[in-house]
Amino acid sequence: MACALVLGGARSGKTQCAERLAARWAADNGCGVTYVATGQALDAEMAARINRHRATRPAHWTTVEEPLAVAEWLSKHPQGDVVLVDCLTMLVNNWMTQEGLDDMQLQTRAAALAAAAAARPAPTVLVSGEVGLGVVPADAWTRRFCDALGWLNQAVAAVAEPVLWVVAGMAVDLRQWRVPL
Repeated sequence: MACALVLGGARSGKTQCAERLAARWAADNGCGVTYVATGQALDAEMAARINRHRATRPAHWTTVEEPLAVAEWLSKHPQGDVVLVDCLTMLVNNWMTQEGLDDMQLQTRAAALAAAAAARPAPTVLVSGEVGLGVVPADAWTRRFCDALGWLNQAVAAVAEPVLWVVAGMAVDLRQWRVPL
């Protein structure tokens, strides 16, 4: 079935774009949407962000909180719902801060997540930040984070169709602009 990757910077509109795509695919397939949330309310500001996200979702969507084992969750829940995973950026953060994964483990997790999303019989929409467009971060941990997210984004993009880049709420399908190399 279809797997989509929706990329963008902070406040680009990527989540809203992914939600519209998930809703359209659910309507086209006569099924529901399961929203897999990777963020955790570890402080008041993050709790407020999570609450704002929840408030914008349709009430009939199912929400699952899965901060670490998204690939495993996707593999164990092949039901017919469209699954929207928001977001891979927080997932990489969780892997690094809560599990202390090294670079090889991060790449292994990236490959497993891409494979699990591609293997689902129902559509999957994955949201991720694009953090590789700015200056090189000043500290080693942030550089590792950018590398790990880049590896994950590349792994998912390799199996996704479409791959949407969102800027200022506008989405462009990167596959339409890809130069075969």
